[in-house]
Amino acid sequence: MASKLFSPLPIKSLVLKNRIVISPMCQYSAIDGFANDWHLVHLGSRAVGGAALILQEATAVSPEARISPNDLGLWKDEQIEKMISINRFLTENGTIPGIQLAHAGRKAATPAPWNGHQKLSKDEGGWDTVAPSAIGFNADEIPLALDLDGIKKVISDFKSATKRAVQAGFKVVEIHAAHGYLLHQFLSPLSNLRTDEYGGSFDNRIRLTLEILEAVQSEWPKDLPLFVRISATDWAEGGWNAEESVQLSAILGKLGVDLIDVSSGGLVAHQNIPIGPNYQVPFAEQIRKETGIKTGAVGLITDAAQAEEILESEKADLILFARASLRDPYLALNFASDIDEDVAWPNQYVRSKIRK
Repeated sequence: MASKLFSPLPIKSLVLKNRIVISPMCQYSAIDGFANDWHLVHLGSRAVGGAALILQEATAVSPEARISPNDLGLWKDEQIEKMISINRFLTENGTIPGIQLAHAGRKAATPAPWNGHQKLSKDEGGWDTVAPSAIGFNADEIPLALDLDGIKKVISDFKSATKRAVQAGFKVVEIHAAHGYLLHQFLSPLSNLRTDEYGGSFDNRIRLTLEILEAVQSEWPKDLPLFVRISATDWAEGGWNAEESVQLSAILGKLGVDLIDVSSGGLVAHQNIPIGPNYQVPFAEQIRKETGIKTGAVGLITDAAQAEEILESEKADLILFARASLRDPYLALNFASDIDEDVAWPNQYVRSKIRK
């Protein structure tokens, strides 16, 4: 039986050569939002390693949208040039380049994680953070509640960043509405206590995500795929939940989103996550079965047989690999060997190909 993991997947005008996607993973290695040779080597090695699609790490749509001062950004034209060269390398090596556009909201202005997790003061290079309501991720870190002009700026920033993403040569765009960042903060009643049209009811809490989707679609080519990453549940009482994720995914699908990238958690410090292999896969399966939209599964999926079973059981359409791909840049090539699937290797590496 042919491997599902190594079968092609057409999405709009693109055909993914397999179902292996490199998940967006922050590298905290940019200066003023600019990509550099670290990003070329990091992303390029995973293209050489056989992944069908690589989603560039969460890329800030404005300076204040960054998680840390070292995040990638696309808020000015000068940041495009290096991304063009990286995307050219990915394409030349058989991988589709994608980008995740993001705004960190109240979880912004922190250092790179190896330097701690405290909020940076302005003297340390930090900035004022924003959120739907003046509720901090930590009790002593209170963000500014966005007013309507601030919301309009966020929408405009996503629109402008999308235009630059097209110019940079990305072929897939993903809107980041997960992991406790700004759009997720609007979705969840634990972080959104607004009483205007952006808070309260389900329809109001999803409003910003839908408005940003519309802004992104106004700049994104209609024949190229558009993904949305969500946290399917907050893993906290009274928070965003799986049923709301199904509702939102159904709406997104009708509005033209091609795939829901299904993660979870990240909104509140008191979350209680039952971490284990495949712990997020049931959410991807539920959304796929109840809405008909394509889904991507992610989270402690670490070997080829595990990924194959998820796809064969129709629990998801793609597998996104994060930490497993940090440990092994050539994950796709090695997975093919693990399940006796013959795939093309780069000519420069063919002499090392494992043959059984």
